[in-house]
Amino acid sequence: MASLDRPQPVNLPVDWTPGSWRGRPAVQQPTYPDAEALAGVQRELAALPPLVTSWEILSLKRHLADAQEGRRFLLQGGDCAESFVDCTSDVISNRLKVLLQMSLVLVHGLRLPVVRVGRFAGQYAKPRSADTETRGEHTLPSYRGDIINAPEFSLEARVPDPRRMIKAHARSAMTMNFVRSLIDGGFADLHHPEYWDLGWVTHSPLADEYHRMVAGIGDAVRFMETLSGSEVHNLNRVDFYTSHEALLLPYEEAQTRQVPRQWGWFNLSTHYPWIGMRTAALDGAHLEYFRGIRNPIAVKIGPSAAPDQVLRLIEALNPDDEPGRLTLIHRMGATQIAAKLSPLLDAVRREGRRVLWVCDPMHGNTENSSNGYKTRRFGNIRSEVEQSFDLHAAAGTRLGGVHLELTGEDVTECTGGARDLTDLDLERAYRSTVDPRLNYEQALETAMLIVRKQAQIAAPASA
Repeated sequence: MASLDRPQPVNLPVDWTPGSWRGRPAVQQPTYPDAEALAGVQRELAALPPLVTSWEILSLKRHLADAQEGRRFLLQGGDCAESFVDCTSDVISNRLKVLLQMSLVLVHGLRLPVVRVGRFAGQYAKPRSADTETRGEHTLPSYRGDIINAPEFSLEARVPDPRRMIKAHARSAMTMNFVRSLIDGGFADLHHPEYWDLGWVTHSPLADEYHRMVAGIGDAVRFMETLSGSEVHNLNRVDFYTSHEALLLPYEEAQTRQVPRQWGWFNLSTHYPWIGMRTAALDGAHLEYFRGIRNPIAVKIGPSAAPDQVLRLIEALNPDDEPGRLTLIHRMGATQIAAKLSPLLDAVRREGRRVLWVCDPMHGNTENSSNGYKTRRFGNIRSEVEQSFDLHAAAGTRLGGVHLELTGEDVTECTGGARDLTDLDLERAYRSTVDPRLNYEQALETAMLIVRKQAQIAAPASA
């Protein structure tokens, strides 16, 4: 059927089906003990209602195309890995509050619309560096996220269970339903940004600066409404999209569907799936799966990526150079980004390929603290963001967004930031089962430094 959004591309995927990935090497996949039970779960998932719609997906793709051209900025953030027990109203609303507050800072400072994408409602799988974990004399399968197994170190918990995919779908649906209800009910209303405040950060060093910004925006809104004699429209809701790493391919395949009045296939488990660095092999199963879906997609790019490899990825995933289709999320680390990113930017610019460049300053800066915690230093995160802006400016390309692991909870998982957290502070409230996340203060500080850095880069151009 012909699309109402755009004509069919010249280079339609050849010999592709939602399950054609099975003919390629598939890494980071669990070994399920019962293939029949897995197939039964996939059939059940395929019959459940979709979590997102094709028109939401295509709307996001248009917004990302704007971000490629500098007309919007992408804010993508959320948990490193969601857990079933955290599917609660408080955790979800706090996470939404953080992203709304960050987007308000960015809109106010960048003078651009912000594309808000939550790294949740499906982020239940995580890649692991080893298939097994050994404690003492016992070796068990690694914990791969709640969609696959449980974190407790026991055989019963660690054996992959396909029924967990049904639980993940249900919790994703509950999360998305609650977020949509909050937004439709006025939770994101710019007339009342005080709804977004988190009680535990009332005395944050950043609170005064943020509240002055909110007061200024409130005054501007009231002034505009006084002049017009009516309410300014579209200030009471925002567009909000979801994303997750599409790691567990049987789950993604089961929710890949064709829809009426559109050509092609859509992954209807999320708006914006991405491929992680460990699963981005050109001949791999993940690339095969992603090349056939119409969603906007992203790929994580690390310091080992070579320019020719990146160009082949672009050609495989976006042969028609479709606007908004492909995002490259670079995650180099503060000490490597200067040497590793520039050649990639130059190669893509020379080829004239259309991509959205996004900085993930989290994953390349993971280290172990002096007291044994997996952590990230805020100073390194800040450095990678700032260097990213500088390197893009020097290359004649554009940094169009950030990708962050963050939470609205009162955690101490990354050191530094507004309260200058130390290694000893990690012991107070370290809750992540996988990767360390920015807390509210550190996330808001990141939004503010983005604004300041962009203003610094823009100043010479306007002088």
